[in-house]
Amino acid sequence: MSDDALHKAEAAVSAAESNTAVVQLAMAAVEVAKAAQQQPQHHGCQHAPQQFDARKWLTIGGIVCVGGCVACALALAFAVAMTAIAIGATCATGCFMILRSLWTGHQKGR
Repeated sequence: MSDDALHKAEAAVSAAESNTAVVQLAMAAVEVAKAAQQQPQHHGCQHAPQQFDARKWLTIGGIVCVGGCVACALALAFAVAMTAIAIGATCATGCFMILRSLWTGHQKGR
């Protein structure tokens, strides 16, 4: 084998080695790009957007309305009860004053 052929073979081997390194780098870059495309993109929020559920909001609104009506009825019942107590207290005070006047008049002999 001649020296010229040997030099050509060595040059081809070194070229193949450098090409192999370049090809390996290129393949690694392609793999990184594929992996980046396969990963889901996170933009700060990790929740899936929920769809609007009209039934849920109608239920909440209905409960609020019924609760408001019950609270209103209880407030009205409390107001009527307090008015009845106030009228009863006024009548009792009037009766006690009349009875006291009668008692003092009886004590004085009238």
